[in-house]
Amino acid sequence: MSATAADRKLVADRRLVSRSNSSDRRFAAISHTMLTIWSVVVIVPILWVVVSSFKTTKEILASPFSLPETWRFENYANAWSDASIGKYFLNSVIVVVSALVLVMLLGAMCAYILARFQFPGRRLIYYTMLAGLTFPVFLAIVPLFFQLQNLGLLNTRLGLILTYVAFALPFTMFFLYSFFRSLPHDVYEAALIDGAGDWRAFFQVMLPMAKPGMAAVAIFNFLGLWNQFLLPVALNTDQDNWVLTQGMAAYASSQVYGIDYGALFAAIVVTVVPVLIVYIIFQRRIAGSVSQGTFR
Repeated sequence: MSATAADRKLVADRRLVSRSNSSDRRFAAISHTMLTIWSVVVIVPILWVVVSSFKTTKEILASPFSLPETWRFENYANAWSDASIGKYFLNSVIVVVSALVLVMLLGAMCAYILARFQFPGRRLIYYTMLAGLTFPVFLAIVPLFFQLQNLGLLNTRLGLILTYVAFALPFTMFFLYSFFRSLPHDVYEAALIDGAGDWRAFFQVMLPMAKPGMAAVAIFNFLGLWNQFLLPVALNTDQDNWVLTQGMAAYASSQVYGIDYGALFAAIVVTVVPVLIVYIIFQRRIAGSVSQGTFR
C-alpha cells in the first residue's frame, strides 16, 4: 500500500509540474505577443517619420508608406537653416544641459544630507520636497511669470534654467534618497579616518558609489526637460531664446497649407535623435537602479 501511495503522489507531482510548465509557456507566449505588438506600434511610426524626412511633400501626400524616389538629404539642411532649427537646437542644448548639471548636483547633495545625517527639521524638508512632486506645473505659471519678471530673468535662458532646476529637484532628490540610504556607512567612516572631510568624502567616495542611480535619474530628467513645452511657452517668449519644442510648434503652425512636410519630418528626427543617443548610451545603468525612496 505504501508503494502504491508513493506512486500516486509521484504521478500527482508530475501532473502539477506539467500544469505549471504549461501555464508558464502560455504566459510567456502571451507576454511575447503583447511585446511584439507594442514594439510594432512604437517602431513603425518612428521608421515612417525617418523615411518621410527624405521625401518631398508631394511624395508624402501621394504615397505616404512608399520609399522616396530620391533620398533628399537637403530636407535636413532646410530644416536646420530655413526653419532656424539649428538655433533652437543650440538653445535647447544650453538650457537642458545646464539645468541637468545643476539639478543633478543639488539633488545628489540634498538626497545625501537627508539620507545620511540626523538633524532637526529633516522630516519636514523631506516631505516638503516630496510634496513638490504632486504640484501641477500649470498652477505655478502665473507666480513664476511675475517672480522671474521681478528678478529680470523673464524671457532669458538663465530664468528658464533655474525654473527647470526647481521643478526637477524634488524628483531627483526622491529618486536618489534610497541610493544614498543603502550605501554602507563603514565606507564613509573609513574615508573620515583616512583624513577626508565631509566634502571630499561625498564627492570622491559616496557619489561614485551612487553612479547607477545618478545615471538613471539623469536620463529621466533629460527626457522630461528636453520635451518640456509649457514652461518655455509661458516664460520664454523671446524668439532668439526659443528652445526646440517652441521652434517646432511655430514651424508647424506658421506655413499652414504650404508647409514643407519633408523638412518638418527632418526637424522631428533632429529633435528625437539626441534623446535616443542619451538613452542608448546609459540604458544599462537603468537596469536594477529604480528603487522606491522611503524615509526611515
